[in-house]
Amino acid sequence: MAASGGEPKHETDKLEFTLDVPFPSSREAVIALQSLSPDREPRKGGISKQLTVAGSTLSVRWSADEARILRVSVNSFLDHLSLVVETMEMFGPPVSQ
Repeated sequence: MAASGGEPKHETDKLEFTLDVPFPSSREAVIALQSLSPDREPRKGGISKQLTVAGSTLSVRWSADEARILRVSVNSFLDHLSLVVETMEMFGPPVSQ
């Protein structure tokens, strides 16, 4: 996994954090995306999260007003990601459709 960011942008004073999660295949990355996408941020303002897949990499980008909000969102996402990865490992590689 690769992570970057965490420093405020001077023009907007927003904190940004990006996480790239490699998967063995693009199918597994899409499964993770579909599993994690329904989870919206519970707070209406102050943070946004964008998930995308490129090849076999799931990318997540956060933008937040406060470090505390960013930390809570990233920690929650990592907990959910861990559960998704463990579940995929238990059931084995996805079957082609």
